[in-house]
Amino acid sequence: MTLLIFDCDGVLVDSELLAHATLAELMSTLGCPMTTQQALQIFTGLRLQDVLASAEALLSFPIPADLGAAAARRLLERFRHELKPVKGVHEALGLLPYPRCVVSSSARQRLNLSLEVTGLVGLFGDRVFSADQVEQGKPAPDLYLLAARSFAVTPADCIVIEDSTLGIRAAVAAGMKTIGFAGATHATAELAQRLKMAGANIVIAAMSDLPDAVKVLLQRAASV
Repeated sequence: MTLLIFDCDGVLVDSELLAHATLAELMSTLGCPMTTQQALQIFTGLRLQDVLASAEALLSFPIPADLGAAAARRLLERFRHELKPVKGVHEALGLLPYPRCVVSSSARQRLNLSLEVTGLVGLFGDRVFSADQVEQGKPAPDLYLLAARSFAVTPADCIVIEDSTLGIRAAVAAGMKTIGFAGATHATAELAQRLKMAGANIVIAAMSDLPDAVKVLLQRAASV
């Protein structure tokens, strides 16, 4: 059985610019001027506790609880009103007749909201795994391996679709096939190159290319 494992942010939902703009605003308010692009380079792919640890290391002091909570509320409000699915993702999922799940570094509340407001929740049901469920986040393979065990599938039979180098590295460490996705609004040619260098078997720039990419990986596996 082939299991498709989708990251959420930047793969299923076009959230990265919203999330990292909010984070950059917080860092700038706290005296560490930062652009959205800089935040993307530093924090993409990290789970919340690792984002906080990295942010506080840059600041050299803890983020005040009230400011952190206000930023989190502001982000969720932006998601409710502005978040969109990645272009073409509904159509791509409809062309992929394989078991699938979501594996995300996002906290459960944000993850559930993201899938709900973009109309994707019904396409995954309860087959959703959050970094809250494991000790180590990406680039450790823990969360991907948890998903494979839950489906009773070997890692070699899993295909991971990821937009971050940390996620690709985690999937490679888990022994899974990987497709790097560089097609959300935050993506650049540089991102595509970084995904390839991180170990992605294939890199695509549009969701319309996903069915063919999955087919290619399965054909390669069958010929070995």
